[in-house]
Amino acid sequence: MSTEKGPNFLEEIIAEDIANGKNNGRVLTRFPPEPNGYLHIGHSKSIAVNFGLADQFNGKTNLRFDDTNPEKEETEYVESIKKDIRWLGYNWANEFYASDYFDKIYEFAVTLIKNGLAYVDDSSAEQIAAMKGTPTEAGKESPFRKRSMEENLDLFARMRNAEFKEGEKVLRAKIDMTSPNMHLRDPLMYRIKHVHHHRTGDKWCIYPMYDFAHGQSDAIEEITHSICTLEFEVHKPLYDWFIKQLNLFPSHQYEFARLNLNYTVMSKRKLLQLVNEKHVTGWDDPRMPTISALRRRGYTPESIRNFADKVGVARRENMIDVGLLEFCIREDLNKKANRVMAVLDPIKLIITNYPAGQTELLAAENNPEAENHGGSRELPFSNELWIERDDFMENAPKKFFRLGVGLSVRLKSAYIVTCDDFKKDAEGNITEIHCRYIPESKSGSDTSGMTVKGTIHWVNVAQAITAEVRLYDRLFKVEDPSSEEGDFKKYINPDSLHIIKNAMVEPSLKEAKEGQFFQFMRKGYFCIDKDTTENNLVFNRTVTLKDAWSKEQKKD
Repeated sequence: MSTEKGPNFLEEIIAEDIANGKNNGRVLTRFPPEPNGYLHIGHSKSIAVNFGLADQFNGKTNLRFDDTNPEKEETEYVESIKKDIRWLGYNWANEFYASDYFDKIYEFAVTLIKNGLAYVDDSSAEQIAAMKGTPTEAGKESPFRKRSMEENLDLFARMRNAEFKEGEKVLRAKIDMTSPNMHLRDPLMYRIKHVHHHRTGDKWCIYPMYDFAHGQSDAIEEITHSICTLEFEVHKPLYDWFIKQLNLFPSHQYEFARLNLNYTVMSKRKLLQLVNEKHVTGWDDPRMPTISALRRRGYTPESIRNFADKVGVARRENMIDVGLLEFCIREDLNKKANRVMAVLDPIKLIITNYPAGQTELLAAENNPEAENHGGSRELPFSNELWIERDDFMENAPKKFFRLGVGLSVRLKSAYIVTCDDFKKDAEGNITEIHCRYIPESKSGSDTSGMTVKGTIHWVNVAQAITAEVRLYDRLFKVEDPSSEEGDFKKYINPDSLHIIKNAMVEPSLKEAKEGQFFQFMRKGYFCIDKDTTENNLVFNRTVTLKDAWSKEQKKD
């Protein structure tokens, strides 16, 4: 994760720890997602930081699922998380679950009760919240705080044995109800939940809270550097308190700024709303910020890792422009994507002086930017072609360097043509464009002496393949929908998806497969979607060739 500016503060901390012989120079980080949704682009930064730092200092990273909230967690999410991490190019040393430690964590709670540092509280959630006070007012002690150790042990055992209903009792740490840190005001350690767990089944009906499970799990695994995002900074004193009172391995927490991306939302709760309320087609809808959605849209692991590296590691929160992410994928695909011809809004061009029924094969470069120049392919060419409708204008202005009556252009990898006339239907729509070609102007062997300012792409009518093309744009109309007034969903961009059913693509794309990337000349970067069938090619636009969004916003 280092940048040209030198080591970041986390690299400096780890380097200093190694130099001082802390933990015998050992580095062990962890990535601890809760399996209650799909990973998003924000998680990719945490993944890159934790795995990247471990790799940099010859350490290891554990993958640990924080599965302490059973009603929201599913095996589906576990598998999707593992798939995403592997796809990004990282491998974990060990796969653990907080639920692996439920027995140990329960014993930790018993130890704290025996030491007079935890008690069972019968207060309701509302009463506990009221007793907590405010950041400027001290809290009030619970009337159950002075229960005896014996009574607390008995009640806690009965909680485990399912003798109480949900909400009837909780286990709280006994710390300081006057602490300026609200998290130290007798925080909850356990609550009752009669819910089936995706791994432990019905063994447990009490589950530890995040703050009681997380630090202890780190300590059990002997994590040397527990790296998380800034919102957990206020949790650190409680993290340290539990470890100290239980005399566990002294794992230590370090915080960095999380990744906030504009024109989207990063809250799993809000993303789940978008899925459940059918605003998107699923977690991997290419408009979503999830890693699975970015993969489906055509983003590469390299582009996302490069993006995380460019964002860097900082101590202060900031909003990152999605344009940086788009720059990273353009930069990567420029070297990887074959250039192909696809006409999204076709209109027929007829070359009147080219022999009818004749077809010739023309050589076209696959990718001039590729390291090995990408090789070449053959394109069929005849007197009937599809071109883009907006490459012709009936009354072309002076600086229109495409087709109009009397204007000439080069057909990419083919010939120069000059427009003579066009046809319209009864409604006044242009249906055909008639041109003459210059036989001596063939690309690669042009002896015509002609020069033209415009080059347009085309697809031969006879061999053209019909395809569905999905043009994706930003999911929201505003930069930070979560900060706007009212329901964030009212800021959804109604033009975030435009589907073209009858695009015409060159015949080489007939065998295109998932995982392949293409640059549709002059249109953007595209990939094959998983909805593709033998009889229906479906392409997703990954990104435009240039940042068109900024220009559109300036117009408004």
